[in-house]
Amino acid sequence: MRALIGIDIGTTALKAVMTDATGARLAEYRASYPLSRPHPGWAEQDPGDWWAHVRAALDDFARHPAADRVAAIGVTSQVNSHVFAGADLAPLAPAIIWQDTRAGAEAAALDARLTEEEKIAALGAPMPVDASHALARMAWMAAHEAGVRARTAHVMAPKDWVIARLTGRVVADPVASVGLVGTDLAYADAVLALVPGARDLLPVLADPLEVAGPVRAGLPFAGVPVAVGTMDAWASMFGVGVAREGQTMDLSGTSEVLGLISSTRNNTPGAITFAPWRGITLHAGPTAAGGAALDWVARLTGHGVADAAALAEDLPLRAGSPLFLPHLAGERAPLWDTQARGTFAGLTAQHGAAELVLAVMEGVVFSARLALDVLERSGGMRSDVVQGGGGGTASDRWCQMRADAFARPFLRMEARDAGAVGATVMAGVAAGLIPDLAQAAAALVPVERMFEPDPAGMALAERRFAIWRELYAQVRVINAALAG
Repeated sequence: MRALIGIDIGTTALKAVMTDATGARLAEYRASYPLSRPHPGWAEQDPGDWWAHVRAALDDFARHPAADRVAAIGVTSQVNSHVFAGADLAPLAPAIIWQDTRAGAEAAALDARLTEEEKIAALGAPMPVDASHALARMAWMAAHEAGVRARTAHVMAPKDWVIARLTGRVVADPVASVGLVGTDLAYADAVLALVPGARDLLPVLADPLEVAGPVRAGLPFAGVPVAVGTMDAWASMFGVGVAREGQTMDLSGTSEVLGLISSTRNNTPGAITFAPWRGITLHAGPTAAGGAALDWVARLTGHGVADAAALAEDLPLRAGSPLFLPHLAGERAPLWDTQARGTFAGLTAQHGAAELVLAVMEGVVFSARLALDVLERSGGMRSDVVQGGGGGTASDRWCQMRADAFARPFLRMEARDAGAVGATVMAGVAAGLIPDLAQAAAALVPVERMFEPDPAGMALAERRFAIWRELYAQVRVINAALAG
């Protein structure tokens, strides 16, 4: 039986799996790497760390008895993260990852040059040019690092940079090129024209299920085809069993990413609506908060992440429990507010570490609920269940909070390393081993547990969610003033 490899270049760690063609796991690799914040609002990584762990994973898998059966490799990665590279693919500066808001001023200036109608005409939806947009980063680099910008030959997503290192081909996919392509899956000239020379820096586009090329000689698995692939949200979507019309996902990793598949397009501000691809129209809401917020409060209270979550496992939520806005690095969907900041409300002297942790967990869930509401307006439908996976779904309490806040069952899928698993699914289709994405996603990813919403929990969540929304509205002007 043939085997597949999937690699997910995440925000905090690289995860890789080797499976057989039925999805059975043969080997796995996981390693973390640092995230640098040299200035307020900045978030950077060294692409060399990604490459070192890709090589280590492939070296490890090459020693497996099934190594000679590997038929294809898939790669996915964080999106709205950018490598400015020279013609030889060497990075010219640290990678600017999706959490980085340094280009906020450049983004606002570019965004103001397009009306809502022009965005819909160019992109199919009124998607904003925000601080994580490739054009905003190009404009920032030109203004602040002119030498780097002058030497830049490629602006690439992490997966595309790794694929180029593996195969020698510089290629991107239109699905992950969000905000840059139109409904025809080609670069949108009206958008790229905002930044002179932008088109020359972007890779050529190819379908995610095409083969980018074979692994170069001298590397592990030389000659094995590498799929073009796409972003982590889409790969993880397949990795949690979501691929059909009407299905909804909640990917809970460093951030919470909500998604709804619906062919209806209502052009709703706040949502990202992707161009249709192979019968799938995804309405997405990538937030800025998730496991990163839990990690923050764990460090703040002197606990490990698992210990912090355990503190709140049996603590009841009450009408007077503290609230938390999890906007520690601004907010993406659906607010798109780079000046949003983390905020506790309702604290008393009786509250301790457990109450802070529970408030953070609830705040992340409410952030996801806010995104989900917008996606359902954008897609014109409401699904009966939400399917979830990722590290943030390991906590039973957190999953129950999602079921209550979403007011519907939450299905925790057997989706450990969902991005890497989804990358194997896409690689299998690209290599011709798996004929259909939807069938593969349904067959390879079973439900691990269903969390039913509790009527009292739903009622409490609805009341507190309304207050949480008002809290954001009230402190917005204060946070804007503090941001200068």
